[in-house]
Amino acid sequence: MKVSVITISYNSENFIADAIQSVLSQTHPDLEYIIVDGNSQDHTLNIIKSFGAGISKWVSEPDKGLYDALNKGISMATGEVVGFLHSDDFFANNRVIEKVSELFENSRTDSVYGDVQYVDQTDTGKILTNRKSGQFSLLKLKLGWLPPHPTFYVKRELYSKYGNFDTTFNISADYDSMLRFLGKYKISAVYSREVMVKMRVGGVSNRTMKNISKKWQEDYRAMKNNDVGNLITLFLKTMRPIAHFYKSPRYLFE
Repeated sequence: MKVSVITISYNSENFIADAIQSVLSQTHPDLEYIIVDGNSQDHTLNIIKSFGAGISKWVSEPDKGLYDALNKGISMATGEVVGFLHSDDFFANNRVIEKVSELFENSRTDSVYGDVQYVDQTDTGKILTNRKSGQFSLLKLKLGWLPPHPTFYVKRELYSKYGNFDTTFNISADYDSMLRFLGKYKISAVYSREVMVKMRVGGVSNRTMKNISKKWQEDYRAMKNNDVGNLITLFLKTMRPIAHFYKSPRYLFE
């Protein structure tokens, strides 16, 4: 099974090499790696070029934002399954994509997701918290649960069938997309009981009340668009990260 992994980047020189290396070290034999860069002005492009033919496809050009770049990546993908890896994240081990492929093939599912670990920005061996997703259910979705998007792999044909990321969202198009797939159209999902991705946290925070308020508004619009949840769902979704970050309040609204 061919799996396409998409990374989007913009001025990502600090960490993108780790992301790329973690993809290229994957044991799965049929992996397509795509990088969509937003015309970076630092050394990101030099780093991308240094990996040569290991990167299947890449492009660097201005875009209309995060979700426009992700949609470009989907349009470039040729794999049966599509997933995403942020430029400052990395795979937990070199068999992540191999196991994703096995789950798709053995269960005939529409999607696969797993767990993430949040690690220190510079000392990635320092685990700040573990996020265990648990089994999917529609009830949990209505109670504010969602799978970690960096672990969410979906059959590419479903993006064609049900739509790409809605670029009218600035913050919550990934949430809208998962509600559309899992809630509105009720695709099947299989939970991989393993850490798939390690996500860096730290640096300058942009979680101002203005941004938090905007996220609430967009999350609620995503719920209404897909007829999944209500204001109670929004409240529970907002409070849920506290269980993961009770020691690190600054990250509550990720």
